[in-house]
Formats: sequence, structure tokens, C-alpha cells
Amino acid sequence: MTTRNLTAQHAAPPKVSFVSLGCPKALVDSERIITRLRAEGYEVSRHHAGADVVVVNTCGFLNSAQSESLAAIGEALNENGKVIVTGCMGAEPEKITSIYPGVLAVTGPQQYKTVIDAVHRAVVPRPDPFLDLLPPEGIKLTPRHYAYLKISEGCNNHCTFCIIPKLRGRLVSRPAADVLREAQRLVAAGVKELLVISQDTSAYGSDIKYAASEWNGREMRARFFDIAEALGDLGIWIRLHYVYPYPQVDEVIELMTQGKILPYLDIPFQHAAEGVLRRMRRPAAREKTLQRIASWRQACPELTIRSTFIVGFPGETETDYQSLLDWLDCAELDRVGCFRYEPVEGAVANGLAPAVPDEVKQERWHRLMQHQQAISARRLKRRVGTRQPVIIDELCNSDSSRPPAGAMILAKGRSRADAPEIDGSVFVASRRPLRVGELATVKIERADAYDLHGTVVGY
Repeated sequence: MTTRNLTAQHAAPPKVSFVSLGCPKALVDSERIITRLRAEGYEVSRHHAGADVVVVNTCGFLNSAQSESLAAIGEALNENGKVIVTGCMGAEPEKITSIYPGVLAVTGPQQYKTVIDAVHRAVVPRPDPFLDLLPPEGIKLTPRHYAYLKISEGCNNHCTFCIIPKLRGRLVSRPAADVLREAQRLVAAGVKELLVISQDTSAYGSDIKYAASEWNGREMRARFFDIAEALGDLGIWIRLHYVYPYPQVDEVIELMTQGKILPYLDIPFQHAAEGVLRRMRRPAAREKTLQRIASWRQACPELTIRSTFIVGFPGETETDYQSLLDWLDCAELDRVGCFRYEPVEGAVANGLAPAVPDEVKQERWHRLMQHQQAISARRLKRRVGTRQPVIIDELCNSDSSRPPAGAMILAKGRSRADAPEIDGSVFVASRRPLRVGELATVKIERADAYDLHGTVVGY
């Protein structure tokens, strides 16, 4: 082999800097793109400067998210100059190219091959046989002990405030066997918690008429209950997100009472006033929803329910808003997020009723968050004195030298009631070493508005 060939073979691999914005569904898209790039010999850089090209995965759901995406593109252009844009905002490329005509390419969400092709044009891959083999589960952007599992793309709902179907298309469910194979690979790689996500998790499989696929020698239907039950057999934490309150949710509650999946539901109720819900094109049976929540909790007393709401929706009156606060008092949800309505271009809701002034939206947002804080604090206080399994996410004093014998080790983790990034934490003290990703039994000693505090009492 000539010296020239040796030099070419061992040249530094091309570097791609990556920015991933938006929801966990977009994060999974980023993981797929990065896995493909690494398989082709690209190196992922933490910095724009010095990279051969930058990929920005955008969010386009709200105007504020679009502004954040545009700022990220501008920053990448300033620091590097060679930028490829993908993601939800890429579904409307003119919004990007009108401001940044110098971007190399713009692609929409889930267009993985188009993104890879654009990277190829920007910098040709140089496969290196000495590169480490990719792990079977692919490249993950989450910590090793938890991962997002996307079971479908797109959405068939027609919520008037949402443009996701326009950006990501109609519902496309993955075959159940594909989902379970990915889950099995993740568990084999050490994942202790799977967060099941999609745009509408309850509707999984409806687009393919719940078609069966072969899994471990048996037919597995692409159905919400069936996939949840099969995931529950993996022996790790299974957490369900973006669950619409369809009747099949009642079936899944039984899996929670059996301990197969976490007693946790993330349901985007969005509002409680019937007039607002009708304009949103959301289920508007206020009392029926409260009855179902009560029945779920009766069947599964440990159930945690988190939800998101929108205040300042066009035409929302003070009476509507007060109806929402009253409903929250009755529902006693454990975790609540709140958005101020944004008139995203293309959303049907913008023309349905008069806009609510921004200052009113802001005041209602503050009032709702204060109102819910008291409810959350009451719910958390019930856990004081109990023992809870906690998954350790972070060692708070790991950067110091080994603590002296008998000294407390501090860590931050999550109980079964807490999803990463969006819910509270459990702050843990321990006299024994802890490892990130382990499950520890923690006695809860006190609670505040959002978090719990306790001490490890067992493995």
C-alpha cells in the first residue's frame, strides 16, 4: 500500500454538527439521521466551527418555535456557513429560504434519505474500516438508561389550533413487530425505561386496520392495547405519552393495575369549556371525562395523569377560563403544562372567533399555573412517608473526589410518576454508592410544589 493510500485511508472523517429542536418525536428523527451518518463514516461534532456541514432539525408547531428554529439556522450560518435544514418547519421551505437563501437544502420531516443525500452533496463520506461498529440500537441522544420509542408518524385528527397533519402528514403506523424489535434492541443495550410516543398514541394501527405481523413466532396486531401489553413483557418501565382519551384507554388501565406498564398517562385535554373544545374540534364531554378519570383512579389508585392546556384560544371568555379552573379542581391532575395560544399561520382556529389580547393570555397563563401549583403540591404531599422506586438520572456530587466514609451521596432521579424533561424530580440522599440508570427504593421525606425529596432505603 502506498503512502498516499495510507494517508487517504486515515484522513480525519468528515464532521457534521447537529441541532435538534422540538418535541421527542423530532428527537427520534434526529437519532435516525445521526445513526445513518455515523454508519457512513461521518463524525458528529459538538461545535459548528470546524464542522464540514451543519444540520438543523427544526420545529414549526408554534410561531415561537419557528422563531427559535430560524435563530438556530442563523447562528449555524454565522459560525459555519454550510447549513442543511430539515424537520417540521422544512415543510414550508419558503419561510426559511426567504430569510436565509444561502442554506444548502431544505427538507421536511421524516425525509431521512433526502437529508443524507444533501449531506453527501455538501461533503462526500469517507468510510473508514477502523471506525467503531455502531451499536445495534443505533445512536441515541438520550442518556443510556432511557429512550423514546416512536410507534407511528403523522396524525388523522383535525384540531383547529394544530398544523401538525399539514407538516407531518396523515397517520402512518409502524408494524408491531418492527416496534417490538427496536424495543428489544434497546433493552439489550441497557435501556431501563421506554417512553412510547407518537402524535396520537391511542390511534396506533387504525390506519392499517390493526394488521398483524409476526413477532417471536406469533401474530402481533398493531393495536394500542396489544403493543402496550407486549412492551410490558420486557420487564422495564414503559411510559405512555400523547394518549387521546379513546375507549381503548380503559383497557390499558388494567395493564397498569397488573404492574406491566407504568401507572402514568399523558393526555392532552387542551381545555374544559365545552364551547372552546367544540371550536378546537376536541372531545367536549366535560362531565364524562371527569367520570372516566375517576374510574381510572378507582381501578388504579397510583395512576398519575399529566396534561397540557391552551389558554387564550380565540373566543375564550372569562367564563370559559373559569370553567377550566373549576374543572382542574375536580380533575386534580398531577402534572399540568400550559401554552398561550399562538395564531400559527395556516391554523383554522385563527378565523373562528375574535383573538384574545396578549396581555389577557399572559394573565390567564400565570393564574392557571398558580392554581395548578396548589393542586400539584397537594397530590405530591400524599407521597410523603411512602417508599417509591426511583430511577437515578444524575449524580449531583459526582464531580468531587470520593466522599469520605459515611458521607451522603446526592442524586437526582424520577419516580414512576415523572417523565424526563417535563415533570418533577426526586432529590435523593444515599449512604451507599449510586449509579446513573439504577433503580433505588427511596423513602419520601418531604415534598414541594413540583419535586420530592428522600433517602435511599434499599436496592
